[in-house]
Order: sequence, then C-alpha cells, then structure tokens
Amino acid sequence: MIVELTALHWIYVVFIALIIGFMVMRRDTTLVCIIGIFILAFTATGSLTESVSGIFNSFIFAITELLATILVISIIVAMSKALTKTGINDVMISPFTKLIRNPTLAYWTIGILMMVISFFFWPSPAVALLGAVLLPVAVRVGLPALAVAMAMNLFGHGIALSGDFVIQAAPKLTADAAGLRVSEVVSASIPLVIVMGVVTTVTAFYLIKRDMKNGKLTANTGVTVANNEFIQEEEIDRSLLSLGAKRFISLLIPILFILDLVAMVVFKLQGGDATALIGGTSIFILIVIALLAHKNKGLEKTTNYLIEGFQFGFKVFGAVIPIAAFFYLGDGAFIKIIGEHLPATSQGIVNDLGVGLASVVPLNAQVGAITLTGVGAITGLDGSGFSGISLAGSIAQLFSTAIGAGAATLTALGQIAGIWVGGGTLVPWALIPAAAICGVDPFELARRNLLPVTIGLVVTTIVAMFLI
Repeated sequence: MIVELTALHWIYVVFIALIIGFMVMRRDTTLVCIIGIFILAFTATGSLTESVSGIFNSFIFAITELLATILVISIIVAMSKALTKTGINDVMISPFTKLIRNPTLAYWTIGILMMVISFFFWPSPAVALLGAVLLPVAVRVGLPALAVAMAMNLFGHGIALSGDFVIQAAPKLTADAAGLRVSEVVSASIPLVIVMGVVTTVTAFYLIKRDMKNGKLTANTGVTVANNEFIQEEEIDRSLLSLGAKRFISLLIPILFILDLVAMVVFKLQGGDATALIGGTSIFILIVIALLAHKNKGLEKTTNYLIEGFQFGFKVFGAVIPIAAFFYLGDGAFIKIIGEHLPATSQGIVNDLGVGLASVVPLNAQVGAITLTGVGAITGLDGSGFSGISLAGSIAQLFSTAIGAGAATLTALGQIAGIWVGGGTLVPWALIPAAAICGVDPFELARRNLLPVTIGLVVTTIVAMFLI
C-alpha cells in the first residue's frame, strides 16, 4: 500500500501537535484550530477567498455532523431541569442512595452499569439513560461530576465500545479489512479489552481518589456552569406536584425507558436510531411533567424548559465546533469542504498518515504491536473511532503476513486503540455526551482521561506482543 504525503499532511501533523500542546497547558484551542483550517485551505487552493470561506464551511459541516448529539443533549437537559424543578428527581434517586453510599461505590456502580447497557445499546443512549438519574446520587455522596463523567466514558465509550462484543459493528469492520472471520477478531480482542479496561479504570480510580484527597478534584472541578444543571437544590418547588404524583411519574419514567430498551432489541435499533428513541421519549416526559406541574402555564413552561436545554447544549458545544471542524478535515470532509486537492491515491489525511507510519517501520511482533496501536490512535483523531479502524485491519494483515502470525491480535489491537482514542475518551467532541450530561468541560474531561488511557494503551500493547 503506497501513499503520497504532501505539505497538507505535514501541516495537519503540526497543528495536531499544537492543539495537543495547548490542551495540555489548559489553554483554549479555538484560534489554533481556525488558523489550521485556514492554512490547510490556502495550501490546497491557493485562493484567499476560498480559504476564508473554508473556515465558515468547515463550521457548518461540524455543526451538521454534531447536530443530532446537540439536540439529544439539549432535550435531556431540558427534561432533567423539569425533574429537578418539580422535585421528581429526589423521589427517583432515593432508591439508589441505599446502594451508592460513598464515592467508591458510586464510581464502580455507575461504571459497570454503563458498560453493561453500552454492550447492548452503545454508549450514547446509555449516557442519556444513566446520567440524569445517577449523577445527582453520585454527587451527593461526594463523587465529583467530573469523576462521574470519567466513569461513564471509560466503561462505556472505552471498554464496551472497543470490544463491541454484542452488536459487533467494530469487529466486522476490522475483520473484513484484515480478511478474517468476525469471531476470530472478537476472540482475540477479549484478553486485550480486559487488560485495557482493568488498567485504565483502576488507574483512573486511583487518580480520582488521590486528587480528591489532596483537593485537586472537587465538586466544582471542570463544571461548566456555576451550579451543576442537575443538582440546584434552590430551584426545587415542592408545591408544584403532590407526593403521589411525584411517585407516579418517578415510576413512569423508568418504565418508559425500559420499554425503549425493549424496542431497541425487538426492532434492532442502534446508534442514532436508539438515541433518537431516547430523545423522543424525553420530550414526551418533559411535556407530561410540564402540563401536570404547571397546569395552565404548562404550554409556556414546556417551551421555557426546551429553551434552557438548548442554551445549555449550545453553550457546551460552542467551544467544540472549531476543533471538530479542524479534525473533520482529516477525513472525507476535506473533499466536501475544500475540494479535490489531495493525491488521487489518498484515503484522507489521517488514514494516509497511518499508512505512512506503517510503511517506515521494521516488521516484527514488537514493532508490529506498537505500530498498530499508533495507527489506531492516529485514525481515531477524527473523533469517530470507527472511520479509521478498517485501515487498522488492513495494516494488521500486512504485518501479520510479514511476521507469519498474529493477524487477529494485531487487528484487535488496532481496533481497541482507534476506538479508545476516537470513540469518546480522548477526543473532546467525541466525549461530549458524557461531559454535557454531567455539566463538565469536555476539554478538562479529555485531559483527565489522558493519563489513564495512555497507561492502558501502553500495557495493552505490551500484552499484545506476547500474544502474537
């Protein structure tokens, strides 16, 4: 597989390094991303007007791609505000207070529940289902909202999505590219997913406990608003609904969401379709609560709750759209936004870089494992997690042919690296669902996830070397 690297590829690499550097220094990356988009467009077209237009068009593309996520998060927040305002949330969470009695139990309970649900329905619907109900419980027992978001991220978008043992969309993509059976990739991925999951979640838990103890992680760390959207006690109006009505609605809500889960199984709804079902159900719940609680003012209050939800959603996404716009240029969006200015053999800037990396390293088991982790991580930088894992499968096939073994292990390793980086634990706009539901800064969440995920990838890569 031959790939031609041009000035566009190297400019992209330079700006990736700059963006990561600014994130590490906790500086805003919006201006860096805009400059990167402009320079890429100008280098490709040589036209000042097209380059300036390219900035705006890239923003439009990013907003279009993220719109479904913005919408469902806004609706969930609107519903959650109605639950909090009426006091229904208090009634709903009371059973969980017996199970979740301290930060340790909160972290592991939320994480494991997130993982189990995500195996069957993928993480985005799981975040919506769990976040609004369990976040207040966790915060009340002392686990900061940022740590709750980490737990949902690492167990859901990390462990469950990278293995994808039930739905098997990820192993299907990588297996087809590597010329293997899906069952081979799934079997090979099991020990790697376990190692990656255990190392990452245990490391994250240790760092959370350490930082809570020394005061570096508090209830307000990373929170995007002065008071968390879901735990504003002063907003509760206990006179809006009777206790009986609150109990009825608090029972109705989980029943409706359980019916959603059943519908997902029966009608095989996944990804966006499953998220849409959760979003539609949340709107229905919001309407019922507003009409019952506010009586004659229910029509206006429904609109007010939705407006507050959208304000929160766009406030959270506002900082993410520029960086998403830049990284989308690394994939097929480049042609759609800037035009046909890449080499004819190009598979997109990010994929070209992955192929280029694989072509300049020696071929043995150790280097093969390191390369597949690197290729997976690079292809995950577009924030999809899935768009580049086929490339990982193809490169795994090349390496395994040269080495004479390890095709399934290398394929699984590339899959795991790509999804852990791009599926929602490190790339800020990919982990927005968990960040928004918990009301925390996605960039701070990505920074907190960086060390545990990096350690996990290193250990998993070493384990893979012995399994090849």
